[in-house]
Amino acid sequence: MEIKPIATIHTPFPEKFGIPRQSGLAQTEGIIVFLEEYRNKDAIRGLENFSHIWLIWHFSQSQRATWSPTVRPPRLGGNTRMGVFATRSPFRPNALGLSSVELIRISYDEKDSPVLYVRGADLADGTPIFDIKPYLSFTDSHPEAVCGFAEEKFSYGLNVEIPDSEIIKIPERDKEAFLDILKNDPRPAYQNDPQRIYKMSYGKLTINFKVADNTLIVTKID
Repeated sequence: MEIKPIATIHTPFPEKFGIPRQSGLAQTEGIIVFLEEYRNKDAIRGLENFSHIWLIWHFSQSQRATWSPTVRPPRLGGNTRMGVFATRSPFRPNALGLSSVELIRISYDEKDSPVLYVRGADLADGTPIFDIKPYLSFTDSHPEAVCGFAEEKFSYGLNVEIPDSEIIKIPERDKEAFLDILKNDPRPAYQNDPQRIYKMSYGKLTINFKVADNTLIVTKID
């Protein structure tokens, strides 16, 4: 079977560091642009009636020549090994990602239309998308589901402190998503040096921060 991209997504994440670990954790907006071959409004007819969609995409920034049956989930400290199929690690036999995102709107009156505007994406800028499917709450949502080792990590979050002189550098429309990203701790889980200054790219900005005593402190935004 041949599989090829149908679209790419544009997000504020030019690199892997800082991307939310799961879709929906941060209200980050993204723009999905179809490749010319699939840029046909008939292909998305009826999609405007759905509030959420599934994206099937390529871990294009996490490619390896071989695969391992076990991986080290970051939220387990980076030392405990779990089976690759029991995780959402990007290092898989087939580097496919699956994300549910909110469909904000569809634009038909701009360059490269139709264009999909989404919220809650956990994809790097320029990520190839292989398929789009509507999210169906009556089959896709399972509130009673058991989440294994991920269950105990669900409520994890940091306090965030940002000086007034720096927070004004974040566009107002991006502040909620930006704070969500920082609260969920962009660092690798196995790094815990309170003196270390980390750098994270967000759009054209570089965020400098450190973490101590469960508090993330932004030191500078360039």
